[in-house]
Amino acid sequence: KPSTFDSYQRNIHLHVLPALGGRSLVDIGPGQLNTLYVDLLEHGRRNGPGGLSPKTVHYIHTIVHKALADAFDAGLIPANAAARAKPPRPRSSAPTELRFWTPEQLRSFLDLVAGHRLEAAWHVSAMTGMRRGEVLGLRWADLDLDSSRIHVRQALVSVAYELIMSTPKNHLARVIDLDPGTVDQLRTHRERQLDERGEWGDDYQDGDLVVCKENGEPLHPQTYSQTFERMVVRFELPSIRLHGLRHTHATIALRAGVPPKVISERLGHESPAFTLKQYAHVIPGMQADAARKVAGIVGLQL
Repeated sequence: KPSTFDSYQRNIHLHVLPALGGRSLVDIGPGQLNTLYVDLLEHGRRNGPGGLSPKTVHYIHTIVHKALADAFDAGLIPANAAARAKPPRPRSSAPTELRFWTPEQLRSFLDLVAGHRLEAAWHVSAMTGMRRGEVLGLRWADLDLDSSRIHVRQALVSVAYELIMSTPKNHLARVIDLDPGTVDQLRTHRERQLDERGEWGDDYQDGDLVVCKENGEPLHPQTYSQTFERMVVRFELPSIRLHGLRHTHATIALRAGVPPKVISERLGHESPAFTLKQYAHVIPGMQADAARKVAGIVGLQL
């Protein structure tokens, strides 16, 4: 993916080439790599004093390992020095706390943004769990409103602030069913967008995008996120980021008893197991409900 390539390129140029860029490939051994890793841990930050985290250094090691593996396969070096290097092990850390809204808070937000130009976009984000780039990359050709379905085929991403159309995460397309309210939102949004197209005339840049600027140009992901966050502050709702709408959708679906496999398919996760791990905070409440139901069937419920 372009975003992954950009990450590899930035890490190589920032952290590897300054130390090893002048060396011949055959002169790079495990010792040189270990020295590099120690230096990055102690002095690797480029925007201030201090070092990089063990996780970041291990990530850089992974990039170097792959590059040297390619060099070995091409016959440029007799062995992959990174295979014998000793990168730091990433420290285990507490899972990141997920921020999400209750159904009542989500309802309040959707009511409060009624009439906003991005109302339909936020509605889609909340009611499908789609990623930001997937919403911004959605085309009208990907929508079947008569069948109430979205076909997620591409995503709009920012790489070094340049907008690029990419495939969805994991490179997998998927189909998401829509509720009637979201379908109505999209139909209304389509009418508004056609009015804007008429106002701009020949200057309208038609990319068939569902979510775009008034002149048809793609909407930058940062603009989409920042507009959402400003609305959250304005309405004095609990602070969440745009990605929190995705967490909100998944959490509400789990609590509603939707099977994890279905939620995993809607979110585009690699497996239901990943979905359950990601949203483990919901499980205790679900287990309590299950315990009550089992006791009730057995006849032990008071």
